[in-house]
Formats: sequence, C-alpha cells, structure tokens
Amino acid sequence: MLGKKDFVENERSGELNTIIGKGTVIEGLLTVQNSLRIDGRVTGQVQVSDSLVVGKEGEIEGEVKVRNAIIGGRVKNRVVATGKVVLESHAMVHGEVKTSKLVIDEGAVFDGNCAMSENGRPLALPEQTKLDERGRVFAAAR
Repeated sequence: MLGKKDFVENERSGELNTIIGKGTVIEGLLTVQNSLRIDGRVTGQVQVSDSLVVGKEGEIEGEVKVRNAIIGGRVKNRVVATGKVVLESHAMVHGEVKTSKLVIDEGAVFDGNCAMSENGRPLALPEQTKLDERGRVFAAAR
C-alpha cells in the first residue's frame, strides 16, 4: 500500500516547474527536477529527471539527458532519453539521439545518428551478429 509520501511523489510526476523564457540565455550545467520548458537558449549540459519541452524558438547546444523530450526548436549535440523523443514539425536536431522510442513529424530535420534500445539491449542488430542468453555478442558469423 502506498504511504502518504509515495502518493505525493507520484502525484507530482510530470509537473512543469521550470521555464526558460524567450530571450533568456543560460550557459553551463542545467539540472532540473521534474520537467523543463525551454523557449530561450541554453549552451551546456541539460539534465532533466522527467520531461523536456523545447519550444519552437528554443535552442540547446550541448548534451541533453532526460526521460522524455518533445523538441519543437533546435538541438545540437547529443540527446539521451530513457523514454520517448518526439521531433515536432519545426524541429532541427543535429547530432546523436539515443532513446527507446523516436517519433519524427513531417517537416522536422534530423541530421545525425540514432541508436534505439530497450532495457539496454539493442533492438536491431546486423544480420551476422549473434547474442548469448544475456544479450551479449558472442560470435559473428563469417
């Protein structure tokens, strides 16, 4: 049974508690509990425990680590998400994306590499690669 503390923490999940407004410029490491919306510019590493929303005029130049990301603006560098990444129609992403789910809307620009995994295991492997029972590569067919 959930205690009062557990109930309050679960109730606050997904709460948008930080907004970087249009015209705001931040440089350095940005760490946010819960969710973050960026309509300004951030240069540096961004770490968000829940969801990140990059507005149509928002920009990030640096590594992003999040649970989920909805990108409508520009992101340059690397995005690592444990959940889902959505690139909206005005999004421009240049760099690497690592996520378990990726949605790219028509009109979005994605220039880079994408690696998708679920539970730390690759979803797609080259035809010649074989895995053992723990999901490790043990031999490559010749």
